[in-house]
Amino acid sequence: MNAGHIEPFFAALKAANPQPETELEYTNVFELLAAVLLSAQATDVSVNKATRRLFAVANSPERMLALGLPALTEYIRTIGLFRTKAKNLLATCAILVERHGGRVPRTREALEALPGVGRKTANVVLNVAFGEPTCAVDTHIFRVGNRTGLATGKTPLAVELTLLERVPAQYLVDAHHWLILHGRYVCQARRPLCERCAVSSWCDAFPAIAPPRAAPLPPTRT
Repeated sequence: MNAGHIEPFFAALKAANPQPETELEYTNVFELLAAVLLSAQATDVSVNKATRRLFAVANSPERMLALGLPALTEYIRTIGLFRTKAKNLLATCAILVERHGGRVPRTREALEALPGVGRKTANVVLNVAFGEPTCAVDTHIFRVGNRTGLATGKTPLAVELTLLERVPAQYLVDAHHWLILHGRYVCQARRPLCERCAVSSWCDAFPAIAPPRAAPLPPTRT
C-alpha cells in the first residue's frame, strides 16, 4: 500500500466506526485479562457465552482462586482448549494475588510473565484497559495487513512492527479494533466482501479479488 493511501484508509475506517470497541464482554481489567486469555483459538461469541456466567460468581483473582479448578473447568467447558486455559487462568490469578496485590500489571514484561499470556494478549490488555498504542495481531489483522498491503509480513510480529511504523499516530490507539472488525465482518478469509468494503480504493488486492461486473447487455434492435 502506498504510504499516501494509509491516512485515507484509516480515515474511512474511522468514519464508518468512530468509536470501535472489543467485542469481548468485561466490567473490570481482570475480567478483560481473563476473557482475552480464554479467547485464544476461540471466538468472542463462545467466550462471552461462558464468561457471562463465570464472571457473575468470580470477577476477581481472589474469587477465581476460591472457585477452584473443577468448577472453573465446568464454566468454560464450551471454549476450545478449556482444560489448559483453566489451569493457566488459575495460575495467573495466583501470581496476581501474590506479586501484584490482586491487580493486573500495566507493563508488557509483567503481563507476559503470566501463564497463558503471550504478546497478543498483553497487547490487547495494554490497549483496551490502559490506552496504550499497541497492535495485537490475530489471524484477522494478519490477513488484512497482508491482503491490503498495509502491513506485510510472514509472522504476526513482523506485521505488528510494520503497523506500528506505518499507522499514523492519531489512529494508532484504535487501529487494532478497526482492523480486527474489518477482517471479521468484511475482509473475510474465504470470500472478502469487497462490495461492502469502505477501504477498497486503497487495497492492493482489490483489483484482483473484486467480483467481476456483469457484462453489459447488447443493444436491442428496433
